Amino acid sequence: MILDNIVPFGRSKAEYELMFALTESDRQKTIIGIGDGPASFNAEMTAAGYQVTSIDPIYQFTGAEIKSRFDACVDGIIEQVIKSPSNWIWKYHKSPADLQANREKAIALFLEDYEQGKSASRYLKAELPRLDFADQQFQLALCSHFLFLYSAHLSLEFHLDSIRELCRIAEEVRIFPILTLAQERSPYLDTVRESLAKDGITSEIIQVAYELQRGGNQMIIFKNYRTYGKSTN
Repeated sequence: MILDNIVPFGRSKAEYELMFALTESDRQKTIIGIGDGPASFNAEMTAAGYQVTSIDPIYQFTGAEIKSRFDACVDGIIEQVIKSPSNWIWKYHKSPADLQANREKAIALFLEDYEQGKSASRYLKAELPRLDFADQQFQLALCSHFLFLYSAHLSLEFHLDSIRELCRIAEEVRIFPILTLAQERSPYLDTVRESLAKDGITSEIIQVAYELQRGGNQMIIFKNYRTYGKSTN
């Protein structure tokens, strides 16, 4: 998969639950979604009575502008998927056409909720590596398809600064996937883990029940050991 820029592809609540192994206890937490873009996670969670804040720089744009950007890139992405059949696992999504249909459903649900969510401060224009939130304002931070995935676009320093910041604002940070767009384990992963461990931030990689990229079925969890107790490693 070759992308010139980070693209607005949103996932659903069901995908988030699988990607991040969310339990009912997790759903009850104060959650912040990092780089959620046009995901329907916030809309669906809010409708179910849960509390989610989503941040993304694209929230400076109107719903129509976000939809226009999605429409401009979706066909090209699906075309690349079709041309690389061995790179994908068709389990949750049954085919490239089903993947596209699910992405279109997610953005439709997002757009139905977007203006109301902005008014309620559930969709906030913000971007890493610096966030205007209080220390430990959230119990759980979820970062879907941004950090590590875009290792070719974002530097090692950006990853380190961003994860430190997420560990400042949230008690626990989960990132999925740990593969790059080239279907390879992020070259930053080991260095990030080693560097953050020196700051008292522990990490654990666990397998999850979601896989679209072949081999992309792991997430990484970061916790601030100095603040929140014993390492799970």
